[in-house]
Amino acid sequence: VGLSPNLDRQTMAEFSQKRGKRRSDEGLGSMVDFLLANARLVLGVGGAAVLGIATLAVKRFIDRATSPRDEDDTKADSWKELSLLKATPHLQPRPPPAALSQPVLPLVPSSSAPEGPAETDPEVTPQLSSPAPLCLTLQERLLAFERDRVTIPAAQVALAKQLAGDIALELQAYFRSKFPELPFGAFVPGGPLYDGLQAGAADHVRLLVPLVLEPGLWSLVPGVDTVARDPRCWAVRRTQLEFCPRGSSPWDRFLVGGYLSSRVLLELLRKALAASVNWPAIGSLLGCLIRPSMASEELLLEVQHERLELTVAVLVAVPGVDADDRLLLAWPLEGLAGNLWLQDLYPVEAARLRALDDHDAGTRRRLLLLLCAVCRGCSALGQLGRGHLTQVVLRLGEDNVDWTEEALGERFLQALELLIGSLEQASLPCHFNPSVNLFSSLREEEIDDIGYALYSGLQEPKGLL
Repeated sequence: VGLSPNLDRQTMAEFSQKRGKRRSDEGLGSMVDFLLANARLVLGVGGAAVLGIATLAVKRFIDRATSPRDEDDTKADSWKELSLLKATPHLQPRPPPAALSQPVLPLVPSSSAPEGPAETDPEVTPQLSSPAPLCLTLQERLLAFERDRVTIPAAQVALAKQLAGDIALELQAYFRSKFPELPFGAFVPGGPLYDGLQAGAADHVRLLVPLVLEPGLWSLVPGVDTVARDPRCWAVRRTQLEFCPRGSSPWDRFLVGGYLSSRVLLELLRKALAASVNWPAIGSLLGCLIRPSMASEELLLEVQHERLELTVAVLVAVPGVDADDRLLLAWPLEGLAGNLWLQDLYPVEAARLRALDDHDAGTRRRLLLLLCAVCRGCSALGQLGRGHLTQVVLRLGEDNVDWTEEALGERFLQALELLIGSLEQASLPCHFNPSVNLFSSLREEEIDDIGYALYSGLQEPKGLL
């Protein structure tokens, strides 16, 4: 079948255009390969790595300038391409020559210079060169970052604990007067601030509000065995109904389908905290401003003091129902898991890190604090929370490697590599519950942004510090 002349010319034009573009891409690729191959001979492996990064950046700049928007490589391709260079050794800065750090002596007149009185200014003194700036190693940068951005002043920690303890006492007195029929245990403030795992600022405290359930009337059902099929959660089932009928327990008013509903209990307490508690009176008594957070589905109290700002997370908990002493939290879950209870692994994880460090005087907890502070200070890494970073440190911490302070820089880079590998697979299993993937809630765009930032930090760690 013949083609019309106009269609034939159009097809040939498109073909020539695509062919020309492929040739230009191939020519650019050949030039990059030639530069990198010869640079390794002249500059060495480290110099070739630096040139390779620069050449890659120029190539991507040219591609983006000459290609339509829909043909650009995505950011995911960018940070994954950088993985080809992460194994290349970095150039270590060489110390300045000794001659550059010595004072510059005044010039001695040459014998060939004409004799005669020289015009000199008696007030002008010889200028001394300033010492060359020191090039800090990664280890030194980490220790400086830890001192400036991680460590919290002891006075701030003490004030936060005092405020949290006073709020706990006031809230417990209110609950006992408002709900005298509901047996609550002692309100206990705790969390990373109390375990030495808070970085940067004393701005968050956990306040556990435990329910006192009757022994023998309740049992736990794994979340995977419920309709929700959620391995993070557990269902609290009412038992012994034939001997202790419904209504025998004060907690029976929160039953939904024979299970203790975390959602119903949360709604009751949220309304009480928002409308019934006299927070202005309590705040004036404690010397601060307290108000419940209305924007969050969690039970949060925002505390403003002249010396700090503190968030108190009120966590309704079911402790020690079974022999494994699991701690379950009433958490705002979605969908079919809305009435289930989220298993809280923080106490187990904190205890494991402490035990590992006590065994070999290691720095695992210091590494976790460094990672938390880095992610806190980088907007691109804001999606990485303490839970994600704790899994990374726990996985590395179980290895029999050097965990002394001298190896802190090496462990830091190893943690970044582990995070990058997990992001590439979009999988970060929970250390104590491998069936839970902590990256399951991240979108693909968020994974790309985090991966790009981490790859850049792995190539140039000082950018994160």
